Amino acid sequence: MVFADKYASAVARLNAGCCAERLAAARELAAGVACGDITLPVRTVEVNNHVHTCYSFSPYSPTAAAWEALSAGLQAVGIMDHDSVAGVDEMLAAGAIFGIATTAGFEVRVRMDDTPFAGRALNGPGLTGIAYIAIHGIPAPMVPRCAAFLRPVNTARNARNRAMVARLNELLAAQGIPEIDFDADVYAKSYAAEGGSITERHILAALSQKLIDLCGPGAALVTLLEEKLKLELPGKIRHFLLDTANPHYLYDLLGVLKSSYTDAFFIDPGPEECPEVRAALALAEEIGAISAYAYLGDVTESPTGDKKAEKFEDEFLDELIVCLRELGFRAITYMPPRNTPAQLDRIRTLCENNGLLQISGVDINSSRQSFNCPEILDPRHAGLISATWALIGHEKLASVAPSYGFFQPMVISRYPALADRLLAFAAVGMALDQHQPRIMPAAAKNIGYQPC
Repeated sequence: MVFADKYASAVARLNAGCCAERLAAARELAAGVACGDITLPVRTVEVNNHVHTCYSFSPYSPTAAAWEALSAGLQAVGIMDHDSVAGVDEMLAAGAIFGIATTAGFEVRVRMDDTPFAGRALNGPGLTGIAYIAIHGIPAPMVPRCAAFLRPVNTARNARNRAMVARLNELLAAQGIPEIDFDADVYAKSYAAEGGSITERHILAALSQKLIDLCGPGAALVTLLEEKLKLELPGKIRHFLLDTANPHYLYDLLGVLKSSYTDAFFIDPGPEECPEVRAALALAEEIGAISAYAYLGDVTESPTGDKKAEKFEDEFLDELIVCLRELGFRAITYMPPRNTPAQLDRIRTLCENNGLLQISGVDINSSRQSFNCPEILDPRHAGLISATWALIGHEKLASVAPSYGFFQPMVISRYPALADRLLAFAAVGMALDQHQPRIMPAAAKNIGYQPC
């Protein structure tokens, strides 16, 4: 991307503290693109609908995330925060300003009570009977309903966050490391006051900053990690942390702490923080969104560098997929860079055999991560790109006419085959004027929609 120095301030303001200021900066940059002052890269067919923002944990505001996606040549970007939809309206507004397609969802942990998996480890590292799921394609008028559903989840989560900080402070005191003040170092650095969530990463970011303030970046901090905290640093991470000029230092330090130190103070989430799976599925059906189980699969090396090698669902995946279908899940979401070709072939086949929509997205929550994912451009994943456009077509159409959502009875009767329905909705998504995505294109008539 090429732009004149006069736009540097606007780029910086994409992460300003005020949403109105962030969107004003977006309009300034969009004007720069329109007049030719800013040259963006050629856009490919690449999409990503699983980007975290500052409303859970990320270096990016929703506006900044939309800009980063546009600057990487993506056609579409989706917001997917943990336990929060507070950034959705901003993401939709930023997408319209920049002319990049957007989709909205949230991620939440659910209890698998009264299922064969109530006591099993699923896709939540270190957790049993709890699963991460995604609610995709939220129609815009339903965002307040989602916020109400998530409010008690965050109340319970913050009670646990405070307890985890207290436990962490006991460990730090024993090592002569300054303690963390939850209100000043965690809550105040989050967007919780605006409806955002506070995650373990917020706590680890506070700890990382304490360690940087104590030792400075470089050799002294590496010695503290290895000798006081007894952490084993992989060679690549050790190199990053020895580099005092590393622009991603805090995120690299946070990543190694998440992988190797979180267990020391982690407290399992309680039932108030994790809705029962059927309640979350009922919400998705009520609001016309698309529920998706997040498949991880056994992992040997984390693509983001902050997850341990761990076994997840592969040993019982066939049984799990059947159970998810019977519970009422509409889709499976997965990350192509994370899994082996064999894992991807298996999950694709299981989805096809069980009538489940396949949705992709690459988890973005660190400044070190690229918004580009070359794997999604593999022709074998062309269906995942089509699914993103179908998701966008569903979300925008259901926002103006709820009865025309992807899984609504009227639409299913018109397109009973999932593959045919996907193509019809993808045509709607791709035909939208992304600057005015609430104006339905002619392709929506193929689904039966008739404008008033």
